[in-house]
Amino acid sequence: MLQIYLYVHAIWSTAERNKWMTKPVRVVLFTHLKKVAEEKGIKLMQIDGGEEHAHLLLQLHPAQNLSQVIRLLKSESEEWLNSAQLLKEPFSWSDELIAYSVSPGSLQQVQSFIERQDDYHRSKSFEFEIEVFQKPEKES
Repeated sequence: MLQIYLYVHAIWSTAERNKWMTKPVRVVLFTHLKKVAEEKGIKLMQIDGGEEHAHLLLQLHPAQNLSQVIRLLKSESEEWLNSAQLLKEPFSWSDELIAYSVSPGSLQQVQSFIERQDDYHRSKSFEFEIEVFQKPEKES
């Protein structure tokens, strides 16, 4: 039996990193994204974020294309949020995307990190978080 697991931690921000996603907006938006992902056959294992960004842990089927999956989730969530008129101005995501592969042995650690976004951002900015992610790992 062939088993292929492709796990990806994706991070993207709102346009111009506007702090549009208050906690109530994130709750309804992320609930909607989970529903859309399920309907489209996308396994969304974890989602959370801050006022200006989202973190997702995805398990992709080998036939799924990461760019297409992200494009679908971003466009669907933009359209839904704008049609629901939860914000005073039009919502859009930035074109920026950061995506990292995740080993099966690191899944729990990544899920916990995403789950604890509110705590993490009480003391650290999104900019700091991105800098940490972009630092190369030290060689042993």
